[in-house]
Amino acid sequence: MKHFALLFVVALALVSCLNARAEESKKFVLVTMDSQDEHWLKVKEGAEKKAAELGGIEISFRAPAGKVDPNEQMRMVEDAINQEADAILLAPSDKAALAGVVENAVEASIPVVIIDSPVDAEGYVTFLATDNYMAGALAAERLAHEINQKGKVAIINAQPGAGTAIAREKGFVDHMKKYFDNIDIIAIQYSNGDKVLALNQATDILNAHPDLAGFYACNEGSTVGVSRAIEEQGVAGKVKVVGFDMSKDVISAIENGLIQASAVQNPYKMGFDGVQAAADAIAGKKVVDKIDTGVVIVGKDELAKVNK
Repeated sequence: MKHFALLFVVALALVSCLNARAEESKKFVLVTMDSQDEHWLKVKEGAEKKAAELGGIEISFRAPAGKVDPNEQMRMVEDAINQEADAILLAPSDKAALAGVVENAVEASIPVVIIDSPVDAEGYVTFLATDNYMAGALAAERLAHEINQKGKVAIINAQPGAGTAIAREKGFVDHMKKYFDNIDIIAIQYSNGDKVLALNQATDILNAHPDLAGFYACNEGSTVGVSRAIEEQGVAGKVKVVGFDMSKDVISAIENGLIQASAVQNPYKMGFDGVQAAADAIAGKKVVDKIDTGVVIVGKDELAKVNK
């Protein structure tokens, strides 16, 4: 009987220990705009790395099947709320459409960390992103330099409702209008980050404006699509391109002279620091309202400084 009592006590202790470990394990849900671009895969990589460092955190990565679907993102956030996630990291593809579910999560006492693109909501923990307005201005400065401060340029942007896209476009346009009177922005198209659509849009613009001096492409998909149009139309070096983001395709395009430079973000840092911010919020630690994850313009001369 004494042996049975001892075994019972040991069993209770083991169950208690396992329960404690289960309680310590946290479920974080990461929702990005898509799962195709290297940008988002780098966000995922950074989030998983920090989760592994901290221990006791499980990362669930979710993204719409298509390139842009705010409704699907909304459903994913609602699912995370219903499943009582411990934290949500969200890159909203539409700052207005995702506002309601973000506030629903906040009301459910789930810490929400916004990454990459802003949202029209309150109560989230922090916002980690590139200063996209400044990045647009830097891209304008570089493209103006490439085309000798004169000529026609076109913009191939990504998602029209995303805060990042709006800021990147506005920073570029404002800078051009303020400092370069001899540069005309003759077209703005939205590819939703789809490489084929960006290719077709850029081709149409090149055919309509044979005297085009340059393109500004506002995300990785748009940049790759524009570079392919430049190659297919045989205008490499004649029509200058400044893009956005870094990937193997973008690096290849820079090396081959299809594009002259790209604004490089730090998506790994967004995911890495985003998980830390969520963990800090859960622990009751103070988290700053906004974290600038940085941006730099990279051309052929700067490529050696970038970790490929």
